Parts: sequence; structure tokens; C-alpha cells
Amino acid sequence: MTSILEPAKDGGARPTTGAAEKGRGPTRHLRVAVIGTGFSGLGTAVRLLQSGIDDFLVFERADEVGGTWRDNSYPGCACDVMSHLYSFSFARNPNWKSTFASRDELYAYLRDTADRFGVRPHIRFQHELLAARWDEGERHWKIETSQGDYTAQFLVTGTGYLSEAAVPDIKGLSDFQGKVFHSSRWDHEHDLTGRRVAVIGTGASAIQFVPAIQPEVGQLDLYQRTPAWIGPKPDKANSELHTKMLRSLPGYQQFRRGFNMWGREILAFFWKRPKLAEKVQKMASDHLEKSVKDEALRKRLTPDYLVACKRLLFSNTWYPAIQQPNVEIVTEGIAEVRANSIVGTDGVEREVDTIILGTGFRATDRPVARQIWGRGGVQLREAWKDGMSAHRGTTIAGFPNLFMMLGPNTALGHSSQTVMIEAQVQYVVDSLQQAQKHGLSSIEVRQEAQDAYNLKLDKHLDGTVWMSGGCKSWYLDESGRNTSIFPTYTWRFRRGTKRLDLSEYELASQVRSTKPVPHQ
Repeated sequence: MTSILEPAKDGGARPTTGAAEKGRGPTRHLRVAVIGTGFSGLGTAVRLLQSGIDDFLVFERADEVGGTWRDNSYPGCACDVMSHLYSFSFARNPNWKSTFASRDELYAYLRDTADRFGVRPHIRFQHELLAARWDEGERHWKIETSQGDYTAQFLVTGTGYLSEAAVPDIKGLSDFQGKVFHSSRWDHEHDLTGRRVAVIGTGASAIQFVPAIQPEVGQLDLYQRTPAWIGPKPDKANSELHTKMLRSLPGYQQFRRGFNMWGREILAFFWKRPKLAEKVQKMASDHLEKSVKDEALRKRLTPDYLVACKRLLFSNTWYPAIQQPNVEIVTEGIAEVRANSIVGTDGVEREVDTIILGTGFRATDRPVARQIWGRGGVQLREAWKDGMSAHRGTTIAGFPNLFMMLGPNTALGHSSQTVMIEAQVQYVVDSLQQAQKHGLSSIEVRQEAQDAYNLKLDKHLDGTVWMSGGCKSWYLDESGRNTSIFPTYTWRFRRGTKRLDLSEYELASQVRSTKPVPHQ
């Protein structure tokens, strides 16, 4: 069997962990080190330059920018947030082809953003982060990459929560004699024409690639553990007039973006009130009833939990595709994988020569937590042994001068992640400016401030669809705590990250000391 996590073969390849190092020269010191070149990393880099901060590097383990939109190249890959909102407010694009951008458009947009704003000279490609350790004596980060060592006063991680594929622990999977790959590492050289294909998982990725591959495969066995609520996707091509207005009418694109952003805040109101969420659920159930006439099949495709408890999905092609003669929906579990087949828990064995994993990502088990050591040599993974936690989703007690983009409780169930990213970038830039203004060598959030913030989050989460909707989602960690979702309006998050409140932080002056100087 070939490696499940082989790199994609469309230009999104990534060197494996522990890639051979080149000769190491003198260690370079930076004011800021940024990890990753997805939306988070590029957004941070652009804003640093715009703020007059140019002493930074962005370390990228691949050979091109793009993050998840570089790595996920599966057929049918697209965004389910409107293009005007799923883009930077400071880098608007009037040339979107339709309401919702395709993967290729978004990948091109990110590459263009890196070019337009002069970020590329600051990027070090094929520099994978191996370790980052806080040096208390020097009050900076010691950073080890696959291509050399660096130090930096501040460290910003932009690795996100959809960067590492989740591979299910299925008996015999490693011994399968056919082809296996995860949807985020799509093998474009593997021809699916006429093949017997098994797709494991029916989440956000599968509902996009299954309709794309269904017409070409011989047989498609779709292993569904839990059905998803799926609504119609209001996607349409942008007209010439609309595109002309976006390009030429002052303020029009900004208006469209703002209208969509504020309109989506209404969903946050619904998700906090399960009784109201049922009204949105009717939209999805009507879509299912209209699309699937077979009552028995419709029953198998109807979730037993409240809408948005798991991510609400949107598709116009999913239901038609899975009702085709060459598709079988398997709702029994998988007992084991054999050399050329999959055996269900009902004992039925189905021959298969290709297995595609649509099993999502390690969202609550961040791999970057294994690569960062804070004060006293404590590994971030160890600090999070009882669950992920951060202050305003960005800073972490015990880890001075560390900013985590899209950290704990920054995922959204109602709006665009770019809104959260831009808010965090504002927080990072303000922190750096205040550190410079006050002559600070380190800033570290107080544990009590972090705990108080997370207590408020838990209160906001209580009673929402994410906690009382009757499902077990990737939003929850092993203890059942929701460490992923920001449970209220994005304007609250933007207000809280507009400026760093020094009273919430332990501060140290430029004079080296092993004890922080408390804020006065």
C-alpha cells in the first residue's frame, strides 16, 4: 500500500518531517517569526509590513504559499462562504467568477496576495518547524527548522486547525493492497475510471468530491457513520454587470462584504437558541425531502441531531450523486480492511481497489503543540493535557511572546474565518507596537485572565446547538469540552482583540531578569 499521507502531486507537495537539513550558518535573530503561509500567515505578514515592521520571516514547510487551499486539491473543492467575505478586507478581489470561490481561485488569490503586498522576500520555503523553545534568560524564542536555526523575540503560529489529516484507526488499513489516500492529499495521478472506490466519511470534503468522481468510477461504496444536515447552495456565476460594478463602483465591494458579514451574525443568534435553530433545520430537511423521494433512503440520510451541532453543509449535487445506480450507501460500521476488500460490522465483504479517506482533520489535537516549549521547558501539548485553552484564542499562559492564529475557540459556525484572522492580526500588531512603545522584552497573559476569559466562553456555549444539539462533533475534545467554536458574534471577538489590555499580561522590560515586571 502506498502512504496514506503522500503529498499531493499538483504543486502542493510538502517535504516530510525531518527533511534533510542544509548546512547551518550563524543563527539569525528576528523580531518576529511567523509559521505558515495560509490566510493566517499571509495576513500577518501583510499587516506587519503595513505597520512598518519588516524584521520578520515566514517559515513554510511547502514550496508555495496557500495553506489548506494549497493542500486540498480534490475534485470539486470549493468554499461555502461567499467570496467577498472569504477574503481579506484589505485585499479585495473584484474578479471572483461566482458567489462561492473554487479552490483554484482561492489558491490563486493567496499567491497573488503574496505578490501584491511584497511578502515573498520574507518567506522561507521548505523550512518546516521542528521545535520552538522559549529562552527565559534571553527572552526570545529559539527556533529550529528543517533548513536551519533562528531566534525571534516574538513567535506567531499560522498553522490553523485544518492542516493535519485525521486518519482513522481501522483494523487492516495499513495492509490494504490497493491505493489509499486522504482527501487533503489527493493523488491526481491515480485514475479512478471504472474502479471500485470506497469513500470513508460524509463530511464537508466528501460532499464536494463524491459528486465530482461519481460519474467516472465503476462502483462507489460510501461509508456513512453520521449523516449531515445539508442545505441548498445559492451559488451562481457573477454577471458582467456585477463584475463591472465590483471593479468600478466605489465602495460597492466593501458594501457587499459588510452586508454578508453582518447578515451572518443572525445565525449566531439562532445557534445560541436551539428552538430557533429548528427553523433553519427546516430549510435543510425540506432540501432533503425535495431531493430524495425514496422514503427509506431519506430516513437513512436524516440526522438525529439538531442542525449546526455538526457543521451545516451546503450542496446542490450531493443528493443527486448518491442516488445514482453505481453508488451504495453503507451505514454499518467497518469491522476491518482486508487486502482487497472492506468488511462491514454486518459481515458483508465488499471488494474495493481504492480507498479515499474523507475523515477530516486533527482539529482538537494540534500537531504544533508538540513542537513548542514554553516557560520552564513545558511542552504546549503537556500544558493542554486537560484541553486546549488560550486567551482571546491567541495568547497562552506560560508561553511568553507567542501568538497563535486560529487558536482554541476561534472556529466559527456562522461566518468567515477571515474575520477572526484579521481580528487576531490586529491584536498581534497592537501587541508588538505596545511592546516597542513601553520597552518590553516579553508579554505573557496572566493565568487568571485566561481562565476568566474561558469561563465566559463556557457560559456562552452553555445551551447552544454545539453543546445541546445531540451530537458528538469535531468541535469537542475527548473530555467533551468545546475547545473549537467561538460561540457568539464576531463583533464581540473583534472588539476584544482591537487592542491588547496590558493589565491582563505579565510584562518584562528590556533589562534581562528571570522575574517578570508586573504591570503598573
